[in-house]
Amino acid sequence: MTETRWLNDDEQRSWRTFGLATRLLFDRLDRDLQEAVGMPPTYYELLVLLSEAPDRTMRMSELAHWTHSKPSRITHAINKLKQAGWVRRENLASDRRGWIAVLTDEGQAALEIAAPLHVESVRAHLIDRLSPEQVRQLGDISEALLEHLIPAEPDDL
Repeated sequence: MTETRWLNDDEQRSWRTFGLATRLLFDRLDRDLQEAVGMPPTYYELLVLLSEAPDRTMRMSELAHWTHSKPSRITHAINKLKQAGWVRRENLASDRRGWIAVLTDEGQAALEIAAPLHVESVRAHLIDRLSPEQVRQLGDISEALLEHLIPAEPDDL
């Protein structure tokens, strides 16, 4: 058994600061989005993904993949978005077991209202608090973490 490589004082401070800062940031962004347009961040993320997809349509399995969510969680969220009139859920013609989500015009309109408010929140609580160099460094750090944390993309999507 290998010996534990404990964090030194600087590493411990960085780790704890990073953890608290990210929790507080995401909590603030979530609250701002919810207060501004009554939309949970998960729903916002799904609407964004659908708005960027060809024909504003994606397979449910793709939505689960891109959000790193379980299919049951995506199904629940899409059902809520369907109730709001923002998404249609349809059976995939080429695969009877497959389902697709389609962003409706009402969903696109809701996203167009939410997006500027969300961007302002991101800007106010993150981007404008950092120098341009720090923003670049944050991007570099995030990319390094993603390269480690996200497995290679499957070819079947």
